[in-house]
Amino acid sequence: MSETSLSTTPIDENIRPRSGEWRRSLRIHVRKYPIFWIGVIILAVWVLVVLFAPQIAPYDPLEQSLSDRLEPPSALHPFGTDELGRDIFSRVVYGAQISLPTSFIVVIVSVLVGSALGAVSGFMGGFVGGVIMRVADVTLAFPSIVLALAISAFLGPSLTNAAIAACIVVWPSYARLMRSQVMVVRSFDYVTAARSIGAPEGQILVRHVLPNSWTPIIVTAALDVGNIILLVSALSFLGLGVAPPTPEWGAMISLGRTKFYQWWLATFPGLAILTVIFGSNLLSEGLREWLDPTI
Repeated sequence: MSETSLSTTPIDENIRPRSGEWRRSLRIHVRKYPIFWIGVIILAVWVLVVLFAPQIAPYDPLEQSLSDRLEPPSALHPFGTDELGRDIFSRVVYGAQISLPTSFIVVIVSVLVGSALGAVSGFMGGFVGGVIMRVADVTLAFPSIVLALAISAFLGPSLTNAAIAACIVVWPSYARLMRSQVMVVRSFDYVTAARSIGAPEGQILVRHVLPNSWTPIIVTAALDVGNIILLVSALSFLGLGVAPPTPEWGAMISLGRTKFYQWWLATFPGLAILTVIFGSNLLSEGLREWLDPTI
């Protein structure tokens, strides 16, 4: 056979590697869920602030300079100075290292504890499930800020005690949410089929029920990142959280509450809290649109 009679087999276009496919997919996802990505960017910026606070802050947040006290925002001090001459911009930056990790820890602990108790209550029921839900109902009967104040006052003012108070206040909402999800999912046909072949109850819960019950938990957890920062800041504002001179957003706002004309004392820590809450709300709403196929 001559070389001229040889023909090359055409390559199927469908099996060629598509180097730009992931870029197109990302662009489509960004256009479809813009709220999600805005929230991610806002929180990612704050996470970078937490990680690189020493490189971002121009001054030591505890360094005092009485000759520079109560200076308004300027090129030297972008957010002004407080009554002890400390740079507010540096204190806001370092305050992120306290507020954000505390919020993340409280959310993680509350999700794990509340979801586990709610799953047991909803799947097993019985006396234990009833006791868990009655405890959750009693906790939810009190306004969250009032209960957190009472717990923090009983334990004593500190960041650790404020975080414990926040966990005690928040976990019941996850327990009730997980319980309601589990009670719905356990009635589905695939759960009945798993029972019919003799699968253990614990295996059914872990492998079939819980993986299909997490969507509202994830959405609520994203929303609570901002809510818990607000709660912990409120405790510090009232003197039950972080003790001075540690830079914490709620405590910084408390120092500026009596100085009306020095507006920058409370404005910039308040804006920091506002942006985190705004970002967590956008992230939560974006996750809801992304994870809920009915929207």
